[in-house]
Amino acid sequence: MLQLQVTNSPFTSEQTELINKLLPTLTDVQLSWLGGYLSAYRMVSAGTVTASATVNDVSAISTAAPVSVVTEVPREATILFGSQTGNAQRLAGRLAESLKAQGITVTLSAMNQYKTNQLKKVDYLFVLVSTHGEGDPPDNALTFHEYLHSKRAPKLDGMKFSVLALGDTSYEFFCKTGQDFDSRLAELGGERITDRVDCDVDFEESAAGWIASVNRAVSSAATPASSNAADTTSAAVESSVVEPIYSRNNPYMAEVLENLDLNGRGSDRETRHVEISLEDSGLTYSPGDAVGVYPQNDPTLVDELISLLKWNPEEVIVTGKGGETSSVRDALLHYYEITVLTKPLLEKAVAFSGNDKLAELVNPDNKEALRSYLKARDLLDLLRDFQPWTIAPGDLSTLLRKLPPRLYSIASSLNAHPDEVHLTVRKVEYEAHERVRKGVTSGYIAERLVPGDRLPIFIQQNPNFKPPVNPDSPVIMIGPGTGVAPFRAFLEDREELGATGKSWLFYGDRHFVTDFLYQTDWQRMLKEGVLSKLDVAFSRDTEEKVYVQQRMLEHGEEVYNWLQDGAHVYVCGDEKYMAHDVQAALLEIIGHYGGKSPEVAAAYLSELQEQGRYQRDVY
Repeated sequence: MLQLQVTNSPFTSEQTELINKLLPTLTDVQLSWLGGYLSAYRMVSAGTVTASATVNDVSAISTAAPVSVVTEVPREATILFGSQTGNAQRLAGRLAESLKAQGITVTLSAMNQYKTNQLKKVDYLFVLVSTHGEGDPPDNALTFHEYLHSKRAPKLDGMKFSVLALGDTSYEFFCKTGQDFDSRLAELGGERITDRVDCDVDFEESAAGWIASVNRAVSSAATPASSNAADTTSAAVESSVVEPIYSRNNPYMAEVLENLDLNGRGSDRETRHVEISLEDSGLTYSPGDAVGVYPQNDPTLVDELISLLKWNPEEVIVTGKGGETSSVRDALLHYYEITVLTKPLLEKAVAFSGNDKLAELVNPDNKEALRSYLKARDLLDLLRDFQPWTIAPGDLSTLLRKLPPRLYSIASSLNAHPDEVHLTVRKVEYEAHERVRKGVTSGYIAERLVPGDRLPIFIQQNPNFKPPVNPDSPVIMIGPGTGVAPFRAFLEDREELGATGKSWLFYGDRHFVTDFLYQTDWQRMLKEGVLSKLDVAFSRDTEEKVYVQQRMLEHGEEVYNWLQDGAHVYVCGDEKYMAHDVQAALLEIIGHYGGKSPEVAAAYLSELQEQGRYQRDVY
C-alpha cells in the first residue's frame, strides 16, 4: 500500500498521518469521487466557479450541484468498452462513476450495444478496450471496430476523445486494438483530450492514472450547469461498480480444501480439480465468472537465478513504489515475473549487459530474430545467453514486471457449493531449448499446493459469458479439455434453479479412458435430465483424429434447429485453434441447413453475438 513519507511530501507529519490512515480504507468509487471533490474544491478556491460556495458546499458541487462556469460546459460524455474478461468493462464503470460525480451525464455501453448512428452527435468519447489473441478486438468490440474502420464511419470533427488500451507485452501486437481506435478516431477528425495509455497485465496503476487525467481534463474544461445529471447505461452493463473487500489489489487468502488429479492412470496429462473455501470472505460469484490466482514461481528456478548472478538471497530490496521491501529470494518467488520474456524487458536489459549481441537482437531491423528468441524462453535463458551482467538486486524493479494473476474459469455453482469455489487446472509442462518448462500457476498447483495451504485469490466477474436469463432457453455448450469447466458451473446452477431448457454439451479430449474430465458428473446429469445431450470426441482413440467441431457438423441439422428454437451457444477453451474451428463449423452449419450464403451466415452469427446468444470465453 502506498504510504506518504514526510521527508518528500509537502504535508506536515500530522497531515501525512491522517492521509495514510484514510486512503487505504477507500474503495475505488470513493477514490474517484474524491478526485472530483478536489477538482471542484480547487475551482471554488481559485474563483473559477461564480456560484457562491463555502468549503462545506464543495461536496455538493462535486456531485453535480448547479454552478455556472467561465468556459464551455461538457454536459455529456459517452464511454464505450470492448472487453473479453471484464477488465475494460469494470474500468469503464469506474470512469463513469467519477464523471457522474462531477455532474456529467454519462452514456456507458458495450461497443456491440451502442447505436452507431449516435456517434457523430458525441462531444466527449472515452474508449476502453482490450486486445485479444494476436492483435484482435474482443468479441463485443468486433462490429464497432469494423464500423469505425469502414467507409460508413462519420466525420468526427470537434469530438474530444481519449483511449485506454489493455494488453500484454508478451504478445507481439501489444494493445493493438486500442491503438487502432486511437488512430482512427484522430483520422476522422477527433481531438485527443488526453493521450492514449497502453496498459500491461499489471494495469491498475496505469488505468487509475488515465482515469484521473480524463477527470482533470474534463474538470479544466468546465463544470456542468445542471444538477439533474444522470446516466444512461446499456442493458449489458451492470449498474454497480462497488468492489468487495477482497479484490485484485487485495486478494483473499483462501484455504485449499481439495486438490485432485482428474486424469486416469496412464494419461500423459495432469488436470487438477481444486476446491477452495470462501467461508467468511464475503466473496460471491455466478456461472461464467473466473478466479484470479496469484501464484508463486518455482523455487528451483529462483535459486538458479540467484546462483547465476551470485546474489545474497537474504538481501533486502524495495519491491513496490510505496516503499515495500522483501528479501531477494522472496521477491523472485512472489513478486516478479521471471518465466516470460517480453520485448520491453530485453530493451531495458541492454543497459545491464556487456554483450553487444543483445543490443543487436532488439534492433528494429531484427524483428524476426527477436520474435523467435522470445518464444518459450525465460529470465534464466536471457541471463545465460547474454553474459556478462552488471545487474544488482535493486535493479529488479526496473527490469521486471509484477507477477500477474492467472484467471481460471469457475467450475462450480455457488448455489450447489455454498462457501466454495472449484477450479479445473491443467498442468503445463514441456521441453524447449534443452530445458523442461512449467506453467507458473499450474506447476505450483500440481506440484506444491496441498489441502490446508492458503492461496491468494480474487473473483473476476465476467458479464460477457453468462447463462441465459430465461431458464427455458436451450443452451449448446462447446468445451473441450479444461474448457468444460464453466459448463459444470452452468449445469450445476441450472439444476439448483430448476431450469427446464434443453442443454447440449460437446466435449473432447485425447482418450476416453484416461481424459474424460468430470465423466461421472455428466453421466448423472444425463440420467437426471439436467443435461439433455452429450456428444464427445476423443482425438487419439481413433486412427483419424476427431474433434468437437466434427461432432457438431455430424449433428449439423439438429444444431441449426436448436438455433432456430432460440438456443444460446457458448464456447470455452483455446482461442488460437479450437475456437476458430468451432466458429467455422457454426458458419458451415448455418449456411448449409439455413440455405444462406457465406455473407448471410456470417451476419446471422453476428446477430446471435449481439443478442448475447453466442458467447465465448477463449484464451
